[in-house]
Amino acid sequence: MTTMNISLPQELRTFVDSQVSEGDYTSSSEYVRELLRNERERVRIQRLLRDGAASPVSDTVWDAKYFEKMRASVKAKAK
Repeated sequence: MTTMNISLPQELRTFVDSQVSEGDYTSSSEYVRELLRNERERVRIQRLLRDGAASPVSDTVWDAKYFEKMRASVKAKAK
């Protein structure tokens, strides 16, 4: 694992320390890593949503029959 030093205003440092002391994290590094993982996932989801919004409109009818077919397909692949 590599090291990165960051500077925080006292207010943010106090907040990070409070998150660690409340028992949710064992260190400030663990807390910051969790924040970064969450941000990475948020960016990934945002990218997927943008890509979906830019994709062509489908003429597929998304009704109950469509979802029943999808569920059956997933169940068949799980076996």
